[in-house]
Amino acid sequence: MSFTNGDIVTIEAAPTAGRGTIADRPNVVNLAGASSTTARNVGDRQKTAQRLLRSTADRAYDGELDIDWDAEIAPDKKWIADHRQTLYGSRLWNKLSEEQRNTLGKHEMVAILSYGIFAEVMLSTMLLRTVIESNELVDDHSRYALAEVAEETRHSTMFGRAINKAGVAPYKMPKAVGVNLMTRMAGFIPRGPAVLAGTLLIEEVLDRLQREMMNDADLQPHMRQLMKIHVLEEARHITYAREELVRAIQDRGRVSNAFHRGLFAFQHLMLQPMIVNPGVYRSVGIHPLRGFLAAFTSDHYRENAIFVSEPLLRFLYDVGMIKGRFTTRLFKMSRALPGDMLDEINRVAARAA
Repeated sequence: MSFTNGDIVTIEAAPTAGRGTIADRPNVVNLAGASSTTARNVGDRQKTAQRLLRSTADRAYDGELDIDWDAEIAPDKKWIADHRQTLYGSRLWNKLSEEQRNTLGKHEMVAILSYGIFAEVMLSTMLLRTVIESNELVDDHSRYALAEVAEETRHSTMFGRAINKAGVAPYKMPKAVGVNLMTRMAGFIPRGPAVLAGTLLIEEVLDRLQREMMNDADLQPHMRQLMKIHVLEEARHITYAREELVRAIQDRGRVSNAFHRGLFAFQHLMLQPMIVNPGVYRSVGIHPLRGFLAAFTSDHYRENAIFVSEPLLRFLYDVGMIKGRFTTRLFKMSRALPGDMLDEINRVAARAA
């Protein structure tokens, strides 16, 4: 393993049949692209699973082997871009020195990675339920669900490695969130559009951040390579979840879909404030509550909320997950709706009134 151009960790894993490296195939990540699935191009479930299984075999990497964890941290590189930090643009941000901003950025990235581990473990739990509850235990759809669990497990291991490399203790979810209760109740959560949309909420928000970060030459090489691996593999997961969401909506009636829309809107409202643990602010001498309020009330909050949620929200609006008075009110409260979507929602509401 080596560094190229001074900032990118190069994959040099042992040769595997049919497998190239990201270094050998420089466009592989960009060509993977974000999912283009819409309500109108959902394919046959088994054929989609077969295609995704082929892609998994052809484009799979292991963070344990494909990142040079022995390489030193670059002292002149950031862990996250300034404009993606939660306090950016606030009065508190203006009071921080450059060293404090970098320290806070490292802690915020560790908090995001810690959240990623929790989220992917919960996601894997739901995928295993998909297999257990399947009528066809050994079909391609079930096989792909298991393949995705394997990838999510490697991702969590990779996130843990990056946290260790940062030298910062992981940030656990606040007790008020009720993580232990949620974990125990995971088997009782009714599967359906809300769960599938929640899966996309986890995957697409992280994907959106990582697509920007993997191309940022000012960030830590380890983080850039981690983001590349994660983006490449998450593109498959997003396609899988998007198609399953469309099918789930089509299989349910009007009342059931309305319930799931409202449930997901609440999930989305809670995500943005939760993804970065307020405990990170202690790293620069700021009380967590003060830091949280400064971030949440900042003008920059809406800009970041739109950035991370926009591709997902456009897809959800297209498939009918964003409509109805109660649901749209919750989405407006999140401040994540792009301006044109907000205008369209208001026009639809005005016509209905």
